[in-house]
Amino acid sequence: MLTRIPRRRPALALATGLLLAPLVVTGASSPAAATPQECERGANGFVDIPDTLKGTPAPVAPARIIGLTGTLYYGKIGGVTRGWAHLGGETTWGDSVWMDWSRDGGRTWIQCGPFEVTSGGQTKTSAAQRTSSDVNWKFRACVRWGRHIPPAISCTDWW
Repeated sequence: MLTRIPRRRPALALATGLLLAPLVVTGASSPAAATPQECERGANGFVDIPDTLKGTPAPVAPARIIGLTGTLYYGKIGGVTRGWAHLGGETTWGDSVWMDWSRDGGRTWIQCGPFEVTSGGQTKTSAAQRTSSDVNWKFRACVRWGRHIPPAISCTDWW
């Protein structure tokens, strides 16, 4: 007996494809050999912070992917003004956040992360790096929606 397979409606297929298409921001690539160890436990001047920590939002639009928000925050940590990336929203296992940090205006950078969510609804932060008035000292927050193959990535602008 033949089983009939229903056809998808073209409009529904197009809408589904648009919703699930990767949202990749230009420049969201990561440098080779980036690991969380480059910024954890004091490496390169970073400090570890709680995964729930929020501060003052940096003056750049958050990175957004369906249900996820990556925000670049700054605030006083141990008496020093620092910046960090924060992932919030409808998180599930496999979603992640990282912060890129550059000392040459974004031409090269250290990727602090990714730091993965291990359970639904969990927030996550990168380690925090001190801020500077040097115009070449920049940060951006990036998020990856782990439920999409290939993963969808979105980053804030450099701040």
